[in-house]
Amino acid sequence: MIVVSDTSPVLALAAIGQLDLLRLLFADVIIPEAVEHEIAHKTPTFLPLPSWLRSQRASDRGLVDSLLAEIDLAEAEAIALAIELEADLLLMDERLGREVAQRKGLQYTGLIGVLLEAKRRGHVSAVRPLLDDLFTKAGFRISLRLRKRTLTLAGEGEA
Repeated sequence: MIVVSDTSPVLALAAIGQLDLLRLLFADVIIPEAVEHEIAHKTPTFLPLPSWLRSQRASDRGLVDSLLAEIDLAEAEAIALAIELEADLLLMDERLGREVAQRKGLQYTGLIGVLLEAKRRGHVSAVRPLLDDLFTKAGFRISLRLRKRTLTLAGEGEA
């Protein structure tokens, strides 16, 4: 399974010490170069990327440039790279990026989807503490409605 990730899933999982979930869930995780540069600039000390998380340049610069009218560079490169590689899945949390990905016919999920899949496969025992950590350690915010839905889907009740 080829998976392309945008910045936020990588940074958020790293912030809570759960970046390895991506390796456990997906055989091949790729980030575009723009994501690697964002990670380098958004972390106080450069987050060393694990060897299983590889960076690759999106070669269709025309597509990247056209997408920049709607979304930022990292999201544009992630979508372009997912198309180029015929990725099975795109990891992206930003609403506008997901809308563009959907229009381009890409399958996508976000950080919540990753956590739910990790629980389903037995890589984590509970989603609730990870949601709490995402809020306190990574500043990751979700609506109360989404939190309730997530916990229900995880079989952990509500709120």
